[in-house]
Amino acid sequence: MYEDKTLVCKDCGQEFTFTTGEQEFYAEKGFQNEPARCRDCRMSRKAANNGRRERVMYDAVCADCGKETKIPFNPTNDRPVYCRECFEARRGQE
Repeated sequence: MYEDKTLVCKDCGQEFTFTTGEQEFYAEKGFQNEPARCRDCRMSRKAANNGRRERVMYDAVCADCGKETKIPFNPTNDRPVYCRECFEARRGQE
């Protein structure tokens, strides 16, 4: 049903083979488009994207115990902030 296809990478311009196995995988996953990049360019792009995903942490003081903690969002004064331990304890009470 499938045959190997030669495609051209949109990043580096090199030809690469879209194998029958890859085509079957794409069909199984329901992917509509053929790959636009060769394996090396996909891997380097993925590595570059992972580097941008560093989470910014903000300093805060726990509203229950007063311990200094770091949280993944910028705290505002309108809602209390809890350290991990106090947050988990409150979650368990609900």
